[in-house]
Amino acid sequence: MVAVWIIIGVIILLAIVLWAIYNSLVTLKIRVDEAWSDITVQLKRRLDLIPNLVEAVKGYAKHEGGVFEKVTEARANALGAKGVKETAAAENQFEGALKSLFAVAEAYPDLKASQNFIELQQELVDTEDKIQASRRFYNGGVRDLNTKIQTFPSNMIAGTFGFKNREFFELDEAEQKTAEKPVEVKF
Repeated sequence: MVAVWIIIGVIILLAIVLWAIYNSLVTLKIRVDEAWSDITVQLKRRLDLIPNLVEAVKGYAKHEGGVFEKVTEARANALGAKGVKETAAAENQFEGALKSLFAVAEAYPDLKASQNFIELQQELVDTEDKIQASRRFYNGGVRDLNTKIQTFPSNMIAGTFGFKNREFFELDEAEQKTAEKPVEVKF
């Protein structure tokens, strides 16, 4: 009779361990999904600022059509991106186009002094800070989830229930070098 109670106790203990590991995996997955949602909200917010910024610059630099086309095309690609890798690639292209736009703006002192342009810059800087914070939060969540998925004994449960490693939202090499030295958008 004692052996039966020991077996029942072991089964209950295993069930509790399985339950705890499964729930921790689900919790981590939900946090990563939430963090990705935060990133997409901030990226969308930044993309929504761009038409106003382009219009402000266009008013002063009408002959710079190629730059405006690049920014518009990069914005459209970023809006249509799906998944982490595609979004990261589109964002890298978009940030390059945005740098070109600010390079054009540099040549126009009246534009740099425009209150509308200054406010748009401040909004953009604020949004960039939020994107960076969201990216760190997302990558931290991915790190925790991937670690849990790959470590014993949770790796057996993760495999059984179909939990998969997630991709980090990484910058390309050129962007990482720029990220080490923050780019001032303020003129």
